[in-house]
Amino acid sequence: MFEYRHALVRLRAGDTVREIARNGLMGRDRLGALRALAQARGWLSPQVELPDDATLAAALGSPKRAASTVSSVEPLREVVQHWFDAGVQGRAIHAALKREHGFTGSYSAVVRMLQRLRLEQPPDVTVRLSFAPADAAQVDFGAGPMLLHPDGRERRTWAFVMTLAHSRHQYVEFVWDQTVATWLGCHRRAFEWFGAVPARVIVDNAKCAITKACNHDPLVQRAFAECAEGYGFRIEACPPHDPQKKGIVESGVKYVKGNFLPTRSFRDLADLNAQARTWVMEEAGRRDHGTTRQQPLALFERERPLMLPLPAVAPDLGSWHRVTVHRDCHVKFDDGLYSVPFTLVGKVLWLRATDSAVALFEDYRHVHTHARVQRRGERRTVNDHMPPQARAFFARDRHWCVEQAGKVGPRCAELIEALLSDRISERLRAAQGVLQLGKRFGQERLEAACARAMDHGSPYYRTVKTILATGADQQPPIETHTPSAYRSARFVRSAAELFEPPGGTTLQ
Repeated sequence: MFEYRHALVRLRAGDTVREIARNGLMGRDRLGALRALAQARGWLSPQVELPDDATLAAALGSPKRAASTVSSVEPLREVVQHWFDAGVQGRAIHAALKREHGFTGSYSAVVRMLQRLRLEQPPDVTVRLSFAPADAAQVDFGAGPMLLHPDGRERRTWAFVMTLAHSRHQYVEFVWDQTVATWLGCHRRAFEWFGAVPARVIVDNAKCAITKACNHDPLVQRAFAECAEGYGFRIEACPPHDPQKKGIVESGVKYVKGNFLPTRSFRDLADLNAQARTWVMEEAGRRDHGTTRQQPLALFERERPLMLPLPAVAPDLGSWHRVTVHRDCHVKFDDGLYSVPFTLVGKVLWLRATDSAVALFEDYRHVHTHARVQRRGERRTVNDHMPPQARAFFARDRHWCVEQAGKVGPRCAELIEALLSDRISERLRAAQGVLQLGKRFGQERLEAACARAMDHGSPYYRTVKTILATGADQQPPIETHTPSAYRSARFVRSAAELFEPPGGTTLQ
């Protein structure tokens, strides 16, 4: 309407229609119609006050529109609407209309219909979220450069970015993975970098933070919940498929990718993180931010005193995992094996892992805590966790056999020593069996049986057992022959053959 008012002012000043049209204000036909209307209403007289916009618009009336024609796509509007809502492109819609509905119109008609459908949609309205100082920080991961991993392979790095929502000051760290342990460690180092803790941490629905995404009741990862409790902040998860709720850190990640990474080279991960810290403090933190129009470091100096203080003792951050107890009374975690009581075989336990320890829980009941293994495949085994028969077996080692034999007597110790010193066969079980006979026949008889077996040169479990079973240990000792007598005889029976049982099996 300002063009008509300006043209009236020019006409009242005495300018001709040709002069006004030459300046491009409006065409000569419209100026002629306006001059005729102004003369009829008396608006060209300097003594008459110019009409207001409402009066001028009412006098001009509604603009005349060209007669509209019905679109050739209009009969198929509902079909096009359905495909448009499904995200089908215009070329595909035009081809489908020709193929399935016998449409003979042009592609341009389809394009015009799609434009009208877009205009009929409600506008995509958004509002900018504002945050008070120390109110919140937003966290996200972004893809980093490819670097040579310590294992010798080239692997993708990931940029962990925490941005304070008020000051826009950042913490940037590049890591190899997005595991729970890495997520927790990055939070700890970010809070130590800021020297304080924000009241809220806004995250997306990554599995290392949220185990079940939901608009109203998201399920927070157990280890991350412990981290929030230890540092005193609250976790706010964005609704599913709505990353705009953390647009500040989304822009921060893009800024890292677009401003820091492209023009630099890195030797390894340590060099990458060292350069990132320098860049944050010397460039990113000292720029005039596009939204706040202030330097992030300058705003952070005013924000930091309002943030929560770091705890006097850093919380012990650990990741939680569900593990199953295997038949060998151990659970496996991170290429290490940890024992639990044999009564829990087959059950599912909770395992809490920190950098130095692994704790096992049955629901809320603490089962045991092990020191974390240092090498792949290493075991942490507590003998009390093994079943009774296994504990007995492992307890009765060579040292135990020698010790128990000494308590029985010198001849028993001599026989046990002969069994254990065999350089061909492992006779630990035989030694254990000999000592076990003492519980059945008594230590005195066992000592006598061992003496008889040794006198006849037959230090075997079966020999001792046969002597005890037949009562030979209670008979007078048999006079032994000298070695020379054995050599002079043509047919000599060995000491083992003296106690050969019926059937011809040699005693051992």
